Amino acid sequence: MNLFKLIKEDFTNVKRNDPALHSTFELFFNYPGLWALLFHRIAHWFYQKGLRFIPRLISALGMFLTMIDIHPAAKFGRRVFIDHGVGVVIGETAVIGDDVLIYQQVTLGGVSTDKGKRHPTIGNNVVIGAGSKILGNITIGDNSKVGANSVVVKDVPPDSTAIGIPARVLRRGYDKTPLSHNKIPDVNKELFEYLLRRIEVLEEALPATKKERIKEKDHTLDELYDSFLHSMD
Repeated sequence: MNLFKLIKEDFTNVKRNDPALHSTFELFFNYPGLWALLFHRIAHWFYQKGLRFIPRLISALGMFLTMIDIHPAAKFGRRVFIDHGVGVVIGETAVIGDDVLIYQQVTLGGVSTDKGKRHPTIGNNVVIGAGSKILGNITIGDNSKVGANSVVVKDVPPDSTAIGIPARVLRRGYDKTPLSHNKIPDVNKELFEYLLRRIEVLEEALPATKKERIKEKDHTLDELYDSFLHSMD
């Protein structure tokens, strides 16, 4: 597909899929992600021709106008949508598949200064939540989702949901619904709840003589906990 058809498809994709769009006129003022993609398509076209200064100039202009930083060498598939977009950073060797949805403040970055492939590869139909950081030469599989503010440093299998710092895979199995951040479980909360209940079970199983010793240790732990809380005032 040539450059002009790609750009036309990007605009059509937003008009078809974004419920917040009420008129074509809004595309020219309220969609920095769309314009950042337009600048990138043009810069990448020049970059593929072996030029370096012109693509970087176009990329810099796009970043100035949209606050979205995309290296002209990064490879984008079709129908990519950067929603809101402010603060998005996409590195030189990043590869993004088709039908990918990227929210604001996402980083597709590297973890080293070595030359070669050092940025992520994003599969098709991937949703990347706001504030997520995907770092290094890793792969996010097709149909996967990355929760908001997650830090991904390892491969994510296809058809998965990954959240947390560092991100962990919570669910496998393709879910066609958009990423619903309010439905993603709080992994740390569930883990602590499990540990507290497990401790309660173990305490109930202890003989009465040992429970008295535990109470003495509990008193010491309470003092440490109170000291910690006061230090945060």
